[in-house]
Amino acid sequence: MGRVSTPPLSATPRTAQARTASAPTATAATATTRTAAARPAQALSTPTLRAPARTAPLLLRGEVARPLSLTVADLRERWEQRHADVVFNCAKNGPRPHTFDGPLLRDVVQDAGPAFDARRRKDRSRFLLAVTGGDGHHTVLSWAEIDADFGDIPILLATAMDGRPLDAEGTQLVVPSDRCGARYVSAVTSVWIGAYAVPEQPPVL
Repeated sequence: MGRVSTPPLSATPRTAQARTASAPTATAATATTRTAAARPAQALSTPTLRAPARTAPLLLRGEVARPLSLTVADLRERWEQRHADVVFNCAKNGPRPHTFDGPLLRDVVQDAGPAFDARRRKDRSRFLLAVTGGDGHHTVLSWAEIDADFGDIPILLATAMDGRPLDAEGTQLVVPSDRCGARYVSAVTSVWIGAYAVPEQPPVL
């Protein structure tokens, strides 16, 4: 009786193993390709950083010989810095203690050359100052309040508050003699000075 030739049993498993082994390789290659393709999209979605907005300069204008445009750095570098410890009442939060540093408002305005006759007290006493903040709030002072021959109040244009520089926020008006904080104008953008004009009286009928 003749022998029947039977193929080796190991042939089929080796082929299956070869196919099985090749499958993860293809999957890994596909995963790598997808990851590489996704990277540019991630780079495109990165937000662009913007520089912070600069604070508007303080404009000193009105009846002056030399109008000035000043930053907080200018106020710090060009005039002597004074210190003030103050407590003022806030309508919402009650007493607020703070410390401020900055030049005297009087010194800064005098360097702009106000149009009054500096030798005449009565002429100086006619002048007013209007101070405006970045939020639109404004207040009025008289020159006599800060004049050394009258009130001599050390009103400041602050360059620092509680030891923190105000370059980003802008200078703040500081009125140490005030009990409430209504005249503590923040982010000052304008100081106008001029003589008060008396309104004409209507004729008597």
